Amino acid sequence: MSTPLNLHAVDEVDLAVIAASLQDAVVLRHDLAFQPKQRRFAFMANRFVWEDGIGKGSRSEPSRVRSGVHFDFVQSVQARDLPAEDSDVPLELLTISVDPQAEGAAVLTLLFAGGGAIRLGVECIDCTIRDVSETWPATMRPDHGLDGGH
Repeated sequence: MSTPLNLHAVDEVDLAVIAASLQDAVVLRHDLAFQPKQRRFAFMANRFVWEDGIGKGSRSEPSRVRSGVHFDFVQSVQARDLPAEDSDVPLELLTISVDPQAEGAAVLTLLFAGGGAIRLGVECIDCTIRDVSETWPATMRPDHGLDGGH
């Protein structure tokens, strides 16, 4: 088992590490929340534990962990092609892209499998991820066809 993640991103490089950590995380629509008074967008995800060295020849068994993620200094949130809030259809997070704007602001886009996306207009990059549970065995390892199909 790996050490629980507790990461904070304040720039594009930091956010790339968090995006990689969240690749293939599973999120339910009702676990996404925008808190406008706090200027925070937050969600809970079942994160695939990539950092355990899962891959061809690895001795580690694939696992997931429950993680809390939040973005601060959020000015706007736009969703596209997501299921209804009461849906139990899981969303698979692919990546988080960054489009820098003037004076440190940015547009962050959470891209999901199937074409759904959430676009966050932020005053600055400020993102935290924290694992909040023990790991549990994953039923399968995500496969992107990059290791020759093994």
